Amino acid sequence: MNSLLSKLGYEYQNDELVALALSHRSVGANNNERLEFLGDSILNYIIAEALFHQFPRAKEGQLSQMRAQLVKGATLAEIAREFNLGDHVRLGPGEMKSGGHRRESILADVVEALIGAMYIDGGMDITRECVLSWYTDRLEKISPQDKANKDAKSQLQEYLQSIKLPLPTYHLINTTGSDHQQYFEVECEVANSNERFLGAGSNRRSAEQAAAKAALDALQSR
Repeated sequence: MNSLLSKLGYEYQNDELVALALSHRSVGANNNERLEFLGDSILNYIIAEALFHQFPRAKEGQLSQMRAQLVKGATLAEIAREFNLGDHVRLGPGEMKSGGHRRESILADVVEALIGAMYIDGGMDITRECVLSWYTDRLEKISPQDKANKDAKSQLQEYLQSIKLPLPTYHLINTTGSDHQQYFEVECEVANSNERFLGAGSNRRSAEQAAAKAALDALQSR
């Protein structure tokens, strides 16, 4: 645990908060979901504020796209792996057996929960300083002109608009798994196309993104 705190760059005064932040909902009612909720909002604010000052001429849409790139689950999971957070996550027996300590969504949630715990423990100033230190390289590399900032749904929407087609629609076609490990399947419907563009993920949002990417790849390869 001392090694983890050293990597995070913050020493929590309340050990119980750290333990709670590291506890997945599969361990029971005493879990990190509330801290995750708080941390998500704080992270979005910190990154939005940083981008606002870093890019004074960027438009609202560009700022939103850059923020989405920096706070998305995949980025948070990368940060979690840099800290080896998977070694410290508390999981229920089922999640442990299924490799939950490597699951992207679980790792991302723990990062947000740790941010929420940090805010409660030390306040906004120290939380901002610490979180921005995690993002130093990513903030240096990001640019309003970078197409990678746009998620698949945004790219697909822009592509369809460029060829004078209506916006796509998304339909949830299946949900499987237990409450702790759900799996969503979504279909993206595009006008003037008889193809089925399917995507899957651990939540509906990621499934829609996967379906949008499948549609975009297929349409642009024609």
